[in-house]
Amino acid sequence: MKLTKIYSLFCLTLLFWSCDLDPVPTSAGIVDEFFRNDDEITAGIINIYDALQGSNPLEGDGGFNNPHLAIQIEYQMAETLSDNSRTKSGSPQGFDFETFTVTPQTAAVTTYYRSMYRIIFSANVVLENLENASSENANRFEAEARFLRAYAYFNLVRFYGDVPLVDRVLESAVAEDIETSFTRVDENLIYDLIISDLQFAVDSDLDNSFRTRASKAAAQTFLAKVYLTLGTNYLEAQRLLEAVIDSGDYSLEPNFLDIFYTEANEETIFSIGFDDTIVDDSQGFSAEFLDAVGRGTGSNYATAELVAAFSTFGGNRGQFTFREDPGNPGLFQTVKYLPIADADVGVTSAPANPRIAGNDWIVTRYADVLLLHVEAILAGGQETSAPAAITSFQAVRERAGITDPITSITKQALMDERRVELAFENHRFLDLKRFKVAQEVLSAFSEANNFDFQATDLLLPIPGAEIAISQGVLTQNDGY
Repeated sequence: MKLTKIYSLFCLTLLFWSCDLDPVPTSAGIVDEFFRNDDEITAGIINIYDALQGSNPLEGDGGFNNPHLAIQIEYQMAETLSDNSRTKSGSPQGFDFETFTVTPQTAAVTTYYRSMYRIIFSANVVLENLENASSENANRFEAEARFLRAYAYFNLVRFYGDVPLVDRVLESAVAEDIETSFTRVDENLIYDLIISDLQFAVDSDLDNSFRTRASKAAAQTFLAKVYLTLGTNYLEAQRLLEAVIDSGDYSLEPNFLDIFYTEANEETIFSIGFDDTIVDDSQGFSAEFLDAVGRGTGSNYATAELVAAFSTFGGNRGQFTFREDPGNPGLFQTVKYLPIADADVGVTSAPANPRIAGNDWIVTRYADVLLLHVEAILAGGQETSAPAAITSFQAVRERAGITDPITSITKQALMDERRVELAFENHRFLDLKRFKVAQEVLSAFSEANNFDFQATDLLLPIPGAEIAISQGVLTQNDGY
C-alpha cells in the first residue's frame, strides 16, 4: 500500500516516532515495506502509545516547546485551569492557566494540540495497514488503534471544541486533503467518530488483560463518559459502567497510597506507562510538581480552596494527596506520583534522578468508574436515592475512612467527592464542564483570587501557529 502524508497540520518532521520496543521506520520510502506482519503492526500500535506518552522535556534538548509532550502537560489545562491547582508564586510553568490568561501563543496550548493529532495520525496509519494482519489478531489491532484515536479526539473536542476531523491518512499533494486537515467541523461529528471507535472497541476481541494498553473496560468507561459529557444515553452509560463493575477484574485498593505506587494494580483500568531506567520512556511532570527539582518547578500546587475541600470531604486522603512544601510553608505540593522518597507520606523509594521518573500516569481507575456510575444514575438530576448509586458512592467514601451512612446523593455531593478522590488526576476542569457548573464555579473562584476568567475560557484557543500555517482556513475560538 502506498502511503503519503501531510505534515502541515501536525508540524511533524518524522513519519513515526517511537521510544521503546521496536521503532517503526522514520523514512517514508520504507513505509511501503513495513506493516507486513503481526509483529510490525504491533510495533505500529506501540508507536501510538509512545505518542500518547510524550517525550520527557527535562532531559535532552526538547524543552517545553517540544511539540510532543502529550500527557505530560495535560495537568495545566485539566487542573491548573480550574479551582484545584496553582503555581508557586507565579511560576512561569502554567501561570497563564492559573490566571485565566491563556493565549493562542501559550506553549502548552500548541504542544498538546499537536500531540493529540500525532496520536490520531499514528492510529490512522495503523488502521490503513491492517490488510496484512492475521485473522487471529486483526480485530484486536483495529480495536486498539480506534480506542487510542477516540481517546485523543475526546481530549481535543473537550478542550478545543470544533476541530479538524482527520479519520484517514491524508495526501499532502491533494488540495481536498489539505482543506480537510485545517477545516474545523461541528463537534457533533467528532463525537460521532469517537462513539463509533469506542463502540467498536467495546464489541471487539479486547479483554481486560492490560493496564497500560487498551482494554474492554477502558473502552466501556470512556464510552460511558462520552455519553455523560453529551448528556445523553444515561441508561447506556449506566449499563457500560455496570459491565466494568460486574466484570470482577477491578477493585478499590485498600491503601490509597498504593494506587499510585503499586503500578498496574487492581484499581487501575487504563494508565500510561513510564520507565525510569530509559530516559526516553521516563516522565518529567512529577518533578514539575515540586520545588527546585524539575527544570520548571512549583507547578500544580493545591489551591487554598482545594485544601479546604479536603478538610471537609477528604477523609484520610489528604495525607496521600498533598504535603506542605518544605521550602515554602503554607504552600501544598501534590504527592501523587511523588518522584522522591518521603517517609511521612509513605513513599520509600524513588528514581536516582527525579527528573527521570517512572511513575505511570493513571488515566482512569475503578474509583472513577464507581463515581461515574453514580453520575449515570443521577442522569442530569439534582439528587438520587437509588440503592445502586449509594453502594458505589459509599464504597469510595469508606476507603477514605468516611463511614457515615447516607440515604441520598446530591449532585453537589458527587462533585465534592470526585474533587477530593481524583484531585491532581486531570479530571477537575472537565468535570466542572460536564456537570455544567464551570462558568459559575470558575467565575467565583476567579473573583476571589483577582484572576480574569471569562466564559470563553471554557475552551482553549486554537494554536496561533496552526492558524498561521493554514493561511486562514483554520479559525479561532471566540474570545481569543
